[in-house]
Amino acid sequence: MNILLTGRILGALLLFLATALLIPVPFSLWYDDGAALALLAAATTSLAAGAVLFLNCRSNKELSLREGFAIVSFGWLFYAFFGALPYVISGAIPSYLDAVFETMSGFTTTGSTILVNIERLPESLLFWRALTHWLGGMGIIVLSLAILPMLGVGGMQLFKAEVPGPTTDRLKPRIQDTAKLLWGVYVLLTAAETLLLMYGGMNFFEAICHSFATLATGGFSTRNASVAAFDSPYIDWVIIVFMFLAGINFSLHYHALRGRFQEYRRNEEFLAYVGITLVVTIVLTFLTLDTGHGSLATSLRDSAFQTVSILTTTGFGTADYELWPVLAQYLLVFLMFIGGCAGSTGGGMKVARILLLFKHAQVSVFRLVHPRAVRLVKLGATPVDREVMQSILGFFALFMGIFVAASFMLAATGLDLVSAAAAVIATLSNIGPGLGSVGPTDNFSHVSDPGKGILIFCMLAGRLELFTVLVLFFPSFWRK
Repeated sequence: MNILLTGRILGALLLFLATALLIPVPFSLWYDDGAALALLAAATTSLAAGAVLFLNCRSNKELSLREGFAIVSFGWLFYAFFGALPYVISGAIPSYLDAVFETMSGFTTTGSTILVNIERLPESLLFWRALTHWLGGMGIIVLSLAILPMLGVGGMQLFKAEVPGPTTDRLKPRIQDTAKLLWGVYVLLTAAETLLLMYGGMNFFEAICHSFATLATGGFSTRNASVAAFDSPYIDWVIIVFMFLAGINFSLHYHALRGRFQEYRRNEEFLAYVGITLVVTIVLTFLTLDTGHGSLATSLRDSAFQTVSILTTTGFGTADYELWPVLAQYLLVFLMFIGGCAGSTGGGMKVARILLLFKHAQVSVFRLVHPRAVRLVKLGATPVDREVMQSILGFFALFMGIFVAASFMLAATGLDLVSAAAAVIATLSNIGPGLGSVGPTDNFSHVSDPGKGILIFCMLAGRLELFTVLVLFFPSFWRK
């Protein structure tokens, strides 16, 4: 492990965080919410820590994959620890652990919150919550690769360690160019949604906060009742569309902007994603017709919103799905495990992995009947390498193992089993709301401190695809 190189890049990331902490200051001054000094103090602290690391850690060696894993994991931890300071210094969230929980939930685009009354927060801190989503959505490391030339050396190691999904899609030979293209698409979609939400009646502040949360598939809202507070079919459908887009591999959006729309049709994962969305939406619509929605149109809108919100792991809400029939709740829990597409900002196990697991099972059964037959697992027309398939099987085993173990540990802290399991899958898949005492109308403030620590780990591990975090616990990782 090259400690000096790792420390230098972590210092650079903290310097970037210090800059990001200054962005909400104009909102504080405009609304006169009294949080400007807290933001400046947090920025100064991050700047000082970053400068110490950056100036005192020097190395001429190139990044290896080992340093990439360490930088990504510790980078997200540093961002949660330092990004929590505005909440604590301002007194908005007095408990530092609660503030770290809220910040980790933001950067990992989870959307779980410990806040009981969101609307009492200063506007600038509400903007900071949304900004943590937006920065974490496409990835802090990918952003750094796009704007910090010094991270261009060995950048693929960081890209592999941070980018979600079973594979990493390079659109350009240079990793910096790929990062810039992805962020360009991200910014364009964010701007488009902001304008459409403003057209629907939101002011600029609420429109940009909800756009940040939507495109990052995060789910932090400026209202206690989430999107339901606006009571607008137009706003609901705009957010549904952009949540759906955020759950798609962003490289497909890039190809579409270049006029290659056929890439959507050729992508088997995208077709499966569309199919799951349509089927679950239709089933939920009919299941919820008798639950007081009043009309087919309202039932369809609420069902589509919750389906897309949960599948893409955004976590916005327009209805309390705990009041829906049990089968409808089971369907939503099933979606929590799936998540968005590989290469999207969504969490979960990803549609590509689930699709390949089913294909692998199908091929295994076929070989039992025809032991001499040669049949490959394919995604579209491309055969899947054995190593990739083994990685997917390992990921599935680890995901389910962490889910079960963390659920038992959380239940040991006093939560009932339903709430414990729902809290774990809500954080491990980076969704936000769950069931039971952490349902769509509840929050995580009642979870014990040890329980919050477990959930913070689940958020980080889920966002970084498990392997990036878990390799740090192997002693051989730290040895030469």
